[in-house]
Amino acid sequence: MLRLKKVLADIGKGQADLARAVKLSPAAIAQLINHGQWPKSIEQDSLQWQITDYLMNNGALFCQARTAFEEMEPARANAQAPATPENNHETQECPDMLMAKQVLRPDTKRAFNLHHDPFGELKAAEEMYLSPDIRYIRESMYQTARHDGFLAVVGESGAGKSTLRRDLAHRLRNEPVIVIEPYVLGMEDNDTKGKSLKATHIAESVMAAVAPLEKAKSSPEARFAQMHATLKASHGAGFRHVLIIEEAHSLPIPTLKHLKRMRDQLEHGFDKLLSIILIGQPELLIKLSPRNGDVREVAQRIEIAQLQPITVGDLDAHLAFRCKHAGKQLDELIDASGVQAIIERLGSSGKDGASQLYPLAIGNLFNAALNLAAEIGESRITADVVKGV
Repeated sequence: MLRLKKVLADIGKGQADLARAVKLSPAAIAQLINHGQWPKSIEQDSLQWQITDYLMNNGALFCQARTAFEEMEPARANAQAPATPENNHETQECPDMLMAKQVLRPDTKRAFNLHHDPFGELKAAEEMYLSPDIRYIRESMYQTARHDGFLAVVGESGAGKSTLRRDLAHRLRNEPVIVIEPYVLGMEDNDTKGKSLKATHIAESVMAAVAPLEKAKSSPEARFAQMHATLKASHGAGFRHVLIIEEAHSLPIPTLKHLKRMRDQLEHGFDKLLSIILIGQPELLIKLSPRNGDVREVAQRIEIAQLQPITVGDLDAHLAFRCKHAGKQLDELIDASGVQAIIERLGSSGKDGASQLYPLAIGNLFNAALNLAAEIGESRITADVVKGV
C-alpha cells in the first residue's frame, strides 16, 4: 500500500476526490494506492506530477508529497508481532481463504443503507444457503444422527462445516436423539503438541450426556462396560445417540481405530447404539486413506462426504440469497462485472488451481470490496473495485 493513502487522510481528502482531480476512475486510484498498479492510460511520471500538485494545493507539505509514492509498512497488531507475515506456503496458495475476517464499516452500512452484514454470523437455520452439495451433506448428517451411520464430513476452512454442525443440533432439538460432543479445545493428534482425545475421554462424554447423574467407574474396563449398559438402557427408552467430533483431523490414529470398535461393539441385537459424525479439514482424508494401513479397518467402514466449493453457476444465487437476508437485491450491491471478478479471483486461486469459492472466502472478498466501494464513492461493487481489494 502506498503512503498516498495516509497523505490523503492527513489533508482531509478521499480517494474519490483525487480521482476526480486527475480524471481517473475511483477504482483505478484504489488499485494504485492499495496494490501499486499504475493506470496504463497515462504515463506514470505525468500522473505522479498531477497527484503531487493536487496534494500540495490542498495543504500537504513538500515532505509529505515527496513520500506519497513509497510503500507503507504493514501495520503491526502488537509490539511482539512481526511486521510482515511469515513465508507460509499455505498462505501463499490461497490468500483469500486466509484473509482476516472482513466486517462492514459503519460508513459502508450507511452508504448502502445496510442495517446488518449480509455475510455476518448466522442467527437462524433459515439464513443458511443450501447449494445442492450442502443440501446433500446436510441430509446425510441428519440421517446418520436420526437413524444410524459412521460419517466423516470433510471440507476446507470456511466451507461451512461448523454451520452444518450447528444446523444439525438445531434440527435435532425436538427429536429423540442425544447429541454427544466432546470438548476439542486444544486437541492435537499427540500429547507433545497439545491434548489428544482418547477413547476414555469419549466414554466420559457419553456418560455425561446420556446419564449425567451417574458416577463414572474408575477403571477403563468398568467405564466402557458402564457406558455400554447406559446406552442400552437409553436405547430401550426410545433414544438414539450421535457422537459428533469437530476438528477430527487432529484425532490420533489409535482413537480413530477405537471409534470403529465402538461402532462394532456398542450394539444391542441388530441395533447399533452409537452413530458417529467426524468433522474435519482435508488432512482427515489423509488419515482415512485406504492406503494407510493403520486405519484400513476404519476406512472400510466410514462414509466420507466432502464439502465442495460453490459452483460458478451457483454463485449468483448464493450472493442473492445473502443480500436478500440483509434486505437488498443483488444488483443494488454488486453488478455483473463484480460477480465475474469474484469468480476470477477465487475460482482458481487455491492449491493446483483449485476453486476457493467457499462461503467464508466469498463473504470476506465481498465485504472488503463493499468497504472499498463506499470509501471511493462507487455506488456498487464493480470488477475494478474487486481488483482493487
